[in-house]
Amino acid sequence: MPSVFSTASPSAPAFPPFTHLAKSTPSQRRKPRIVMTLGDPAGIGPEVVLKTLSSKSFEQMAEITVIGNRTLLQNAYTQLQATNPDIDLADPDTLNFIDISAPKAVTSSVIVGQGNSSSGEIAFQTLQSAIARTIEGQFDGIVTAPIAKSAWLAAGHHYPGQTELLAEMSQTERFGMLFVAKSPRNGWSLRTLLATTHIPLQAVPETLTPALMTLKLELLVSCLERDFGLKKASIAISGLNPHSGEQGQLGTEEQDWLIPWMQTQQQRFPHIQIEGPVPPDTLWVQPGLAWHSETPPAKGRAHDGYLALYHDQGLIPVKLLAFDLAVNTTIGLPFIRTSPDHGTAFNIAGKGIARSQSTEAALELAVELTTQRLLQPAHQI
Repeated sequence: MPSVFSTASPSAPAFPPFTHLAKSTPSQRRKPRIVMTLGDPAGIGPEVVLKTLSSKSFEQMAEITVIGNRTLLQNAYTQLQATNPDIDLADPDTLNFIDISAPKAVTSSVIVGQGNSSSGEIAFQTLQSAIARTIEGQFDGIVTAPIAKSAWLAAGHHYPGQTELLAEMSQTERFGMLFVAKSPRNGWSLRTLLATTHIPLQAVPETLTPALMTLKLELLVSCLERDFGLKKASIAISGLNPHSGEQGQLGTEEQDWLIPWMQTQQQRFPHIQIEGPVPPDTLWVQPGLAWHSETPPAKGRAHDGYLALYHDQGLIPVKLLAFDLAVNTTIGLPFIRTSPDHGTAFNIAGKGIARSQSTEAALELAVELTTQRLLQPAHQI
């Protein structure tokens, strides 16, 4: 069934091959080109994007384009100004903007604070267009505002989240969910990769395999080297069971395969320091101290990357330390993608009280990582 949506300029093919992605050379020395999606228009996405872009500092760092439905963004801007005239918002008319237009019947059925099939369809079409344009080479990276999976489902799009659409359209089979947060006290970066993501807890032990762990470790090593410039990184890997199994008394996964697997990986990556399996209850002591220290931690006092084995094992400490500052970045894609580490927050949408710090951090990280890639020779990208 053809879409009723369109863009202000000719749209890219729905699923172009990722080989079309433009590669840059150091001689170009241009600003990175970032596209920001508005996410679900019924949520706080429009608000946090407008708050983020009210700062002119980003204009000096990157060429930023916003993509979404213009009518709904203008409505959000008008409502936010009326609700709280003192908040700083970018004027939509001043933005580089790609309009994902839709029939009035669709836009009029979007209700702020209530995700539905119309808001889900607009969010889906927005992200799809942003990905296609990035693959074509129009942009170097994407910053995605939050979407509601239930709204996507109501619109007939059966994806667990934005990550899976990004991977499908870029024909990426190996990808991971890395959370990055920079300490406001000392600038130290906490980087946490999840081995498993949105699956039931009871499915974690059977899902974790040496093959899966190898894939995730390879992604993390490559990301630390390529995107963060860490050629000799240190990585801590969590155990699965309390006390990492207590020599098999509290679970046998560590003894059965995790420890032998880690020994093999250390031989494969002699330039990387691998520590673990670290008991899950003590894994986060060092990064917690590093996060709150007034100065960056000395070498050996914290790791460059942390590999957690399941969702809450990694994200409870990340959100405890850096709830407003953490950024979700999808590693393994042929381009940079970052996203604020929060949802649509329908309950506060349109009230002008949503915090934009995580979106600001997502944009800052996207600029940092795309800049790093633009400095690399084309054959390394």
